[in-house]
Amino acid sequence: MRSNELDWNHHLREQIEWHWAHHLQPRLADLTDDEYFWSPVPDAWSVRPRGTSTAPVQGGVGDFTIDFAFPEPTPAPLTTIAWRLGHVIVGVLAARNAAHFGAPPASYESWEYAGTGAAAFDQLQTQLDTWLTGVRSLSADDLTVPVGDKEPFPELPMADLILHIHRELIHHLSEVCLMRDLYRHTQGAPQ
Repeated sequence: MRSNELDWNHHLREQIEWHWAHHLQPRLADLTDDEYFWSPVPDAWSVRPRGTSTAPVQGGVGDFTIDFAFPEPTPAPLTTIAWRLGHVIVGVLAARNAAHFGAPPASYESWEYAGTGAAAFDQLQTQLDTWLTGVRSLSADDLTVPVGDKEPFPELPMADLILHIHRELIHHLSEVCLMRDLYRHTQGAPQ
């Protein structure tokens, strides 16, 4: 098969669709609130009820905010599952869905963060579905078009952004799975 006969869009999507269906979704679908908010160390960044954070910056609208700082401290604080999901939902997916696929504007400052593990999982599923629908709509030519000034590296083609987003999803959501394992082994939750 010649490379110009490959369905590159399918192959790009398959990378995350397969990982989501076979690894991530089964591991994350039953996320409890205790796991979602669990902090394995003092002062971990998290998603917190409004007014309870001591982080230099608290982003978000609604009842919950996410901890962060500019510039980020060195070393960066450990983050909870809630924080990691907030980052993936907003910074990795929702902001890109808005920038490239016509979804509503999204930022860390304007997001309504989930107050439960189940609500965070629903937000994640919604944003991933929006992302994959957007990617599915791209032609082979669209995959070669530079992403433009909506991204830090405007000269790179859309295919590179898709690969980057999928790496981010695999990376951060695997961290969430590891945090769940740590919680279950240290907090005595049933396996």
